[in-house]
Amino acid sequence: MRPSTNGKAVLIALALATVLTGAGSCDVSSTPGSATGSSDTGTNTGSGSGSGGGGGGNAKASLDTLTVATAASMSGYSREKFTHWIGQGNGCDTRDVVLKRDGKNVKATADCKITAGSWHSPYDEKDLTDPQALDIDHMVPLAAAWRSGAAKWTDEQRKEFANDLTRPQLFAVSLQSNRSKGDQDPSTWKPPNHAFWCTYATDWVTVKTYYKLSVTTAEKTALSDMLATC
Repeated sequence: MRPSTNGKAVLIALALATVLTGAGSCDVSSTPGSATGSSDTGTNTGSGSGSGGGGGGNAKASLDTLTVATAASMSGYSREKFTHWIGQGNGCDTRDVVLKRDGKNVKATADCKITAGSWHSPYDEKDLTDPQALDIDHMVPLAAAWRSGAAKWTDEQRKEFANDLTRPQLFAVSLQSNRSKGDQDPSTWKPPNHAFWCTYATDWVTVKTYYKLSVTTAEKTALSDMLATC
């Protein structure tokens, strides 16, 4: 029996609906992006764990939620109160993990001693191949954290902060840029690479927001200026 004209129309409509439904159900994999939108921003680009700076608007909103306060005293501070670098398994410590994450073609011994690779220092745009020419920078320096609230933390909280591989807190950078930065906040030190300012400020705000650390008035102004480049 030949189907009626109406029957053909129904079949065509059903087929079309099936195609459209299938097209709308494609899986889209989400890749970690802006540091302000997720807790993990690390993608192996060879230039650190940075967020890419796409979340300037979110970072500005987060910055406005931070407590503004005068920097606290450095009394009682020592780097030893922020235990690092801790073991991360398979013979690697936190430094090793960051070097592996941020580098390309990284080679290591069986006990995780990094022997070779290539790294791009995002602070000053230097390309490096000697692991010993790199420091692991704390985005928010340990002493800066102490002055903005970490003095009241437990030793365990400070250890977590010093070895945080989840937030955009640890970066492989050139020795020169890390030592130039020291424990300064953005009111007195910014990366020489202006193109990195958006990412730098976004990541700084992300870390301070997560750990509920305060900012000074000058620091907040500097961060606002940097976020204006996003």
